[in-house]
Amino acid sequence: MRILLTALGLLLSLPATAAEPQSVAIHSRHVLDVTTGTESDAYVIVSGERIVGLVYKEPADMRVVELGDATVLPGLIDCHVHVDADWNDLSAVEPLRRSAADKTLLGLMNAQTYLRRGFTTLRDAGSTDYGYDTVSLRNAFNRGMFDGPRMFVAGVPLSITGGHGDLNALAPDVPMPRGPNIADTPDEIRVAVRRDIRNGVDWIKLMASGGVMDVLSDYKVQELSDEQIRAAVEVAHRAGRRVMAHAEGTAGIAAAVRSGVDTIEHGTVLDEETAKLMAERGTWLVPTLETFQRGPEMGLTQGQEPEMLEKGRAILHHQQPSFNLALKYHLKIAYGLDDEPQYTTREFVALVKAGLTPLQALQTATVNAAELLQKSATIGLLIPGHYADIIAVNGDPLKDITAIDKVVFVMKGGKVIRKE
Repeated sequence: MRILLTALGLLLSLPATAAEPQSVAIHSRHVLDVTTGTESDAYVIVSGERIVGLVYKEPADMRVVELGDATVLPGLIDCHVHVDADWNDLSAVEPLRRSAADKTLLGLMNAQTYLRRGFTTLRDAGSTDYGYDTVSLRNAFNRGMFDGPRMFVAGVPLSITGGHGDLNALAPDVPMPRGPNIADTPDEIRVAVRRDIRNGVDWIKLMASGGVMDVLSDYKVQELSDEQIRAAVEVAHRAGRRVMAHAEGTAGIAAAVRSGVDTIEHGTVLDEETAKLMAERGTWLVPTLETFQRGPEMGLTQGQEPEMLEKGRAILHHQQPSFNLALKYHLKIAYGLDDEPQYTTREFVALVKAGLTPLQALQTATVNAAELLQKSATIGLLIPGHYADIIAVNGDPLKDITAIDKVVFVMKGGKVIRKE
């Protein structure tokens, strides 16, 4: 008996052997290669959280998820979201009406909506929470506390006093503390960038120009100076972070590109000289076409204020000519909605109407977006070694881009999120 107990004790003391992850095959007669636009009748083999193979004959002794005639493609990537935004309240004081807890919970709901609609990766382009709610959401998703997309996040966008990122829209005699994102000198911008880095952001977001959706700024005006933008880029790059710049007007776009930012958000009044410079430097453009188009459609609803509507109508006239320049100089373009998650497909439609082919539009949200995020080794394609971020849609988005809205299957990191 003593010998048996001793043996049992030795067995119990041995380290536990991790169970081998079970493999599963995702089958469709239309598995899309987003680099070439070719479709094949194939099985995507998934083991654990990764893709381990692509075969053209049903594998033996393996569970098969049959998707039939649905089009299978990589999980989508949106490079310009604001997950904690309340899209039903676009008023100037909306950020002041909600607590950090309110914003975090809404961010959780919006992020999960994106995931169920096929977006397995998001880059959040700026919060209104000084407590870094999107950093907490990113970490919670990474730890498996909740189902959610992969997230790469910025803090509250860095802005001059009275600029597009100044959250204080109150009267001058109503006291409100100065936000830590407000920077009026190069030294102040350095401090603000370091604060963001200390608090865990992946990206630094700068307000290089004024914007449309506020009552303080003018989108035609450059806000942060060249010296400030260069200082932010220097500090961020030295720390291994990258920089995105909100830049709508020509002056702000040009200043941001000259100063070395990595991505231009919007770029709505792009000129030819700056388009050439972006092409030379490899600066990315995230054009967010749909959100500007929807603004005038809304009119004075959902809290949009007269100043916002007026600016939105004026800037929209510049959008197509600027996008034509982006196409002329073959700028690197990545997908960004910058709107309510229910409108995910409208940006695809807008990109196609503006001049991209359906395949090119899909590439903005797969291979291009992965490259922008410097994650081409792990996301954006259905190839061995990549995360098993896989979606399926009813219909053929190469023939009708709106089919991308008909999501029937979502897998993120090998876990099935949605199957219909």
